[in-house]
Amino acid sequence: MQRRIRTCSAALATAVGLSVAALIAPQAAASPPGVPAPVGPWGSFYDPPSVLPGSAPGDVIREEPMSLALSVPSPTGAFPGSARRIMYRSVDDDGNPLAVTGTYFEPSTPWAGGGPRPLISLASGTIGEGRQCAPSIAMSSLLHYRPPLDLSIAYEQFAVDYLLTQGIAVVFTDYVGLGTPGPHPYGNRAASARAVIDAARAAQRLPGTSLDPSGPVGFWGYSQGGHAAGAAAELQPSYAPELNVAGTYAGAPPVKLDDTLARAEGSTLIGAVGYYLNGVVRTDPEIAPVLDRVLNDEGKAMVATTGDQCVAQTLLTYSFQRTSQWTTTGESLGAAVVGDPVGARVVADQALGNLTPGAPVLLAINVNDDAVPYERVHELAGIWRSRGVPVTLHTLTIPPILPGTAAGHGIPEFTHVPTAAAWMVDRFHGLPVPS
Repeated sequence: MQRRIRTCSAALATAVGLSVAALIAPQAAASPPGVPAPVGPWGSFYDPPSVLPGSAPGDVIREEPMSLALSVPSPTGAFPGSARRIMYRSVDDDGNPLAVTGTYFEPSTPWAGGGPRPLISLASGTIGEGRQCAPSIAMSSLLHYRPPLDLSIAYEQFAVDYLLTQGIAVVFTDYVGLGTPGPHPYGNRAASARAVIDAARAAQRLPGTSLDPSGPVGFWGYSQGGHAAGAAAELQPSYAPELNVAGTYAGAPPVKLDDTLARAEGSTLIGAVGYYLNGVVRTDPEIAPVLDRVLNDEGKAMVATTGDQCVAQTLLTYSFQRTSQWTTTGESLGAAVVGDPVGARVVADQALGNLTPGAPVLLAINVNDDAVPYERVHELAGIWRSRGVPVTLHTLTIPPILPGTAAGHGIPEFTHVPTAAAWMVDRFHGLPVPS
């Protein structure tokens, strides 16, 4: 029935003309067998073959060596590690196979703990909506730049390198629709979770690594990545029960997207709503008529513009605006979308807390976070604890810094890395979970 509803909704979206459908970044068609994939500014590696090799989520489609801007020679190889760009199989909501790209990092530092080397599957914070914003593209040179304003920075490299120095291998997903054909389903709980989980599967199946196929795994992410890591922790028991998950670090996760959107009103991050709207029509086409009715011409132009942007350009274009200027009624976009039954259901589907992780979780949030409501993360910790999940909540107390600029949200991502890494190392060592 769900598939029929999706199919009928998609047909309805087409029938009504849908300015919204035109807003979505066009998807690149797969190449016919024997025909080379087209080369875009992101490189031909990211264009999936028309028939995906393998048969199961996590199977490796292709891989190639990848140079890192921040590495130095050492007696045990490049320090803090070497990298390989990978493409692997995942699935969409209906179980259809799709390709996702990412990066595998092999540490040059030995693992000091007992047992096999652990692996962390890392999910990025907000980086953009265009294909060229894929983390693996920026990580080869620390940034991606395309004149005049298209810019993405590999700001997660600090966390990756810190984990590598602990002897922990890292696999870093690009998410669905970044690198590979878009649109990227930004903020989609299930798509993000599967990308993170299947990246871990792919890393453990990748030949020539120091990983044990049954070795311990952790999920890690902050902000958008915290939402993805928390979603992966919830989905893993049913989707990938074979993984030996030791723990999850979810920093400042947007637990409920409507609350996060309300917090973002008038801030530097408000343009990211365009990322979500571009992606949601891909995963939930029945919402397209809702958006076509709710968005005014300026709102539709915002969605079209952000569909091919990385976060730096979006910040420069839309910072400090309010979503009420993008709706036909003058109400906030969140209220307009959630006021429709279809919109309310689609937004509610992305919330964390409806499923239960099968391993310990570390949540972290600044009480003065100006992007993600502290109260929601605190509530999530209580929900999971009530179901028997060992949850550690780190409440950070950074004073308000330029509210509305996301400084109170972004700074803890970097300052909390050593503490989060120490918590993950303890989980890999099998130590008791602190309360």
